[in-house]
Amino acid sequence: MNPIQLLPEIVMACMALLFFGASLGRVRTATLSAMALIFSALAMAAALCAYDQTGMLFFDCYRLDPLSQLFKLFITGGLFLVISATPGVRGIDEKLRPEYFFFLSTGTFGLLCLVSCHELLTMLLSLEIASFSLNVMIPFRHRSSDHRRHMEASIKYFMFGVMSTGIMLYGMSYLFGLAHSTHLVELLSSMPYLLRHEPLALVAMIMLLTGFFFKLSLFPLHFLTPDVYEGAANETACYIATLPKVTAICVLIRLSYLCGPAPDRINLVLATFAVLSMTIGNFSALVQNDIKRMLAYSSIAHAGYVMLGILCMDELGFAAAVYYTAGYLLMNLACFYVIYQLAPRGTNITFAHLQGLCRRSPLLAFTLATAAFGMTGIPPTIGFTGKFLIFTAAINRGFYGLVILAVVNAALSAFFYLKMVRAAYCQEDDGSEAISLPLSAVLLGVVLVVAIILAGVLPQGLMGLARLAVAGMG
Repeated sequence: MNPIQLLPEIVMACMALLFFGASLGRVRTATLSAMALIFSALAMAAALCAYDQTGMLFFDCYRLDPLSQLFKLFITGGLFLVISATPGVRGIDEKLRPEYFFFLSTGTFGLLCLVSCHELLTMLLSLEIASFSLNVMIPFRHRSSDHRRHMEASIKYFMFGVMSTGIMLYGMSYLFGLAHSTHLVELLSSMPYLLRHEPLALVAMIMLLTGFFFKLSLFPLHFLTPDVYEGAANETACYIATLPKVTAICVLIRLSYLCGPAPDRINLVLATFAVLSMTIGNFSALVQNDIKRMLAYSSIAHAGYVMLGILCMDELGFAAAVYYTAGYLLMNLACFYVIYQLAPRGTNITFAHLQGLCRRSPLLAFTLATAAFGMTGIPPTIGFTGKFLIFTAAINRGFYGLVILAVVNAALSAFFYLKMVRAAYCQEDDGSEAISLPLSAVLLGVVLVVAIILAGVLPQGLMGLARLAVAGMG
């Protein structure tokens, strides 16, 4: 085994050990943030170095292929941007900041392992490593905030996680009973036949996917998402809103690939979940005043859009879902970057806090507007191109009704996304002082805006990587 093959995981494990040691003493917050930034950059460099590595490891339980390596780039790059967007972790209790970075590292380590797992029990173990870290991180919010709310969010996340894991494990037991294996390589050869001739295989497959529906905030496991976003610190909410969802999409693509040319029954179930997620998410977001709750319902809707690409179960649909994932990561990071800069004490912000933002900080207002246009699907952003590719893949598969419903939902979402832009540009504020941004924050805002627009105008490079990743699953 070549050590380069596992270089991202090794760097992330070292990062976790470093912060475990830091938790045993007293280390300044500035030092902790600098160490986290450096190690996240090293992890991203490690993922780049290991990008072309392929092979099967650990008795064929761990697969390195273009899909896993591309998503490791997304995860490590996303971690670097999350840490960059939340310097000083102001919303985290000062005494718990070393532990926060420790669990941030272990959670990301679990996610890196999860995208390479090619065996069901190994997949479950990696998922639980990531989930445990998130369960612990949520109540780390500063005590000056609403203590009851973030403790409630932590308990809800834990209880729903346990329920979804139990359902997923039950589905795994059914699949093992039908296929006599937990290795995806062996399931790949038997699942298409079983889905056509064994009704229990459909039930088992849906139960297996449930654990990742929870991470993706897809209907019917979406109920706790708004409470978790609202109750968690802005830093933690930024992490939860991005990296676990990116990982869940990768695993859903890998598991959906097992179905082959899927029978109508599983398509019907996944299509129903996708439509309900889009509709419930968008209608619920219309009446929200808290920005993080609105983004939570928005994530539920976006999960539906991504599932529209996944249920195509062909190369174009999977590649479009991968491309859309990159856009979702960038657009959500841009929103939470603005939220963090507007809430110096880690409080939640509402639409009232956005009033007059264009005067107080033109860069923050433009970054927010770019992210809002992208999530609405307005050109020339990556959100528009991503939706276009997903809708094209669905039309090629003959899902005309689903595309119509998705377009209607995308139009509906414009009301609450553009409400943020209206508050930032068209409403007068109360004369608050201008927001002064450090150079690092200015550079990050520019990078996010350029990435959202450039990836939408020139999608060939990212879409080419997505196609290569999907083609390498076979």
